[in-house]
Amino acid sequence: MSQHHTKFLDIWDVDVLKRPQDINKQAHHTHLYSSDFLIVRRAQEFQIKITFDRPYKPAEDKFAVEFVIGPSPQYSKGTYIPVFPTEERQSVWRGRIVETSDNVITMGITTSPECIVGKYMIYVSVVTPYGIRRTRREPKSDIYILFNPWSPADPVFLDDEEEREECIMNELGIIYHGTYDDVSERAWNYGQFEFGVLDACLFIMDKADMPLSNRGDVIKVTRVASAMLNSRDDDGVLVGNWSGDYTYGVPPTSWTGSVEILLDYAGSRGTPVCYAQCWVYAAVFNTFLRCLGIPGRVVTNFFSAHDNDGNLKMDIILDENGKLDRNRTKDSIWNYHCWNECFMARSDLPPGFGGWQVVDATPQETSDGMFRCGPASVAAVKHGQICYPFDAPFVFAEVNSDVIFYRRQKDGTLEAVKVNQTHVGRMVLTKAVLHDGRRDITDHYKFPEGERRSPEERRVLEKAEEFGCQREKASVPQSDVEVEIPNLDVRVGDNFDVTLQFKNNSDQRRSADVYITGTVVYYTGVPSAEVLFKTPKVKLEPLQSKDEKVLVRVEDYMHKLVEQCKLHWIKASVKCMHVNLFCMISDTCVCVRDVFSSIIAPGTSITWIETFSPRRAGSTKLIASLDCAALRQVYGETELTIQQ
Repeated sequence: MSQHHTKFLDIWDVDVLKRPQDINKQAHHTHLYSSDFLIVRRAQEFQIKITFDRPYKPAEDKFAVEFVIGPSPQYSKGTYIPVFPTEERQSVWRGRIVETSDNVITMGITTSPECIVGKYMIYVSVVTPYGIRRTRREPKSDIYILFNPWSPADPVFLDDEEEREECIMNELGIIYHGTYDDVSERAWNYGQFEFGVLDACLFIMDKADMPLSNRGDVIKVTRVASAMLNSRDDDGVLVGNWSGDYTYGVPPTSWTGSVEILLDYAGSRGTPVCYAQCWVYAAVFNTFLRCLGIPGRVVTNFFSAHDNDGNLKMDIILDENGKLDRNRTKDSIWNYHCWNECFMARSDLPPGFGGWQVVDATPQETSDGMFRCGPASVAAVKHGQICYPFDAPFVFAEVNSDVIFYRRQKDGTLEAVKVNQTHVGRMVLTKAVLHDGRRDITDHYKFPEGERRSPEERRVLEKAEEFGCQREKASVPQSDVEVEIPNLDVRVGDNFDVTLQFKNNSDQRRSADVYITGTVVYYTGVPSAEVLFKTPKVKLEPLQSKDEKVLVRVEDYMHKLVEQCKLHWIKASVKCMHVNLFCMISDTCVCVRDVFSSIIAPGTSITWIETFSPRRAGSTKLIASLDCAALRQVYGETELTIQQ
């Protein structure tokens, strides 16, 4: 634009005040983003400085700051927004003159609380006698606008300062895994402020062909992301792999953070990254949420049900001998499963169902034709209101299913032989706020169960039944002979005994034909290989208790173990048909970074020096782990404080 002196107003410079010392980044809590651009949050004023060729005269001069997003901007779709400096003329975004100094004005701009989240181009236009004069495109002045959990006007508003700090600003997390009575944890670098991550998160919505006009709606954004974080039907970010064979990619246990995954995906313009399992999906999804300004946290549900047929119960089918019928048993119970919670108002639901919502990117079942889950209101799940969108029945089943064991008779009919109402959803954990402790949030999802089952829980189950939950009503007769297998800790590589504890509750002698089978099971509940099948005979005197031991040799199981496996034991007696499920061995998952390759001989150690350049001062963690197909459970971390 010409810079010679004219009667009409001419623009010499536009400064979006994007430097760290400027007012915008600190006020908008975006100072940690590694970016050369201004990043602000919606529904909150930010400031820009405009330098004219002469002093601005409000009574005579007319100008507007124009914000444009996308290739075909339209005012009606919220992709073209003019902002005016006077109260007399306002649009959906508000503008005001904050300060005037010679030829420079400071203008405050407040975006609407529902505006599109993304990267905007900025122009300044002036009304002249010859028409509208507009500044040229200046890429360095582009600005990013994010969700704003600090603003009560934004649907993602979270009115808890410490929770906000944890679920938006914290880059380091802890993810829980293992079993409910042997919880392990791993650190994860979410890296939501790292260079390029914000662009990668916006690219995910581009790759989904998500309409720009939908990108201000947190419900739609999280639902689209739930589908796009997995690659099952849309070439999304991560390819799932639970096979143990990771030849053509990175083992899930090798990742230490989200940054490399997101940058690889965006850098390849949408080639899915190999490989992920549930905690990787949840961790990368958490980066997406926090990066865009949506409060997010990773949640782990121990003994998480995967309801395959939608009847909201776990159907375990046994043959007439008490052996698991794999062909007919479609439901499964994961040792643990990780998903996300994000915080938002739910204007589409009745009052009381906003707040934390479950979203899950691990591809388990389809929802509206795509592999995705949520957002589902945690409050709705707890109260059995599973009629509300999205996917509340599936989440309800994950935490509140009954496990029902059926014995298939020779004529094909099924007889319920045991019902366990407390096995599923044994414990739900997430990281504590602003420290590394764990927080038990089981009571967010369900009322007390079992013998402690409260009147509220009974009402919840009645409500869930109204919406399709099929609970087993048949009474399971008390058997004369009870059989239990106590838990035991076993060191991998040792022989061990499985103890069967029999108790004859009758006043008569009992002779029991017992079937015991041991199976290696992935952490997802999918069986891998049988390691033992025995049929001992046991004789019991009236009211007698008796132990029988079954030897399991190392050669029976060692070559059949898989990652994060457990040994599931199912035992049955033709007299009592008492059936249950028990854990014998649990391995832990680990986080690994590919630094170098080396052979480590038995009984030896390795040492190396790694150099890095910290980007900013403060507390952080150094995470190291071993990527080895034979041993994926070696992992460590240490805390560091980077001096100013």
